[in-house]
Amino acid sequence: AILMPPLLILTSSSRLVQNRLSTLQAWLSKTFSKQLMLPINFQGHKWASMLLALTLMLLSLNLLGLLPYTFTPTTQLSMNMALAVPMWLSTVLIGMRNQPTISLGHLLPEGT
Repeated sequence: AILMPPLLILTSSSRLVQNRLSTLQAWLSKTFSKQLMLPINFQGHKWASMLLALTLMLLSLNLLGLLPYTFTPTTQLSMNMALAVPMWLSTVLIGMRNQPTISLGHLLPEGT
């Protein structure tokens, strides 16, 4: 838990051959992004960096709770709501903007 947050800090260099840590970080972010974006169409791939950053933040905050005598910030409802409400609202608004009939169709009972 102590070593995880420093390993998640992304670094960049202008060298052609990177060191092992940056190669591992690039491989992990590429693998995670590929798994995350597999069921999503190509237009949804622009959200990959934001979702990757959000996942890494939640992972590091939850790993912080494994240390003795520490507090996990994700146990507070205020933090969870501050992360969840904007994500939910953006999903609803983008769905209404891009596909209004399908989005409004979810508000009707099934079979009508």
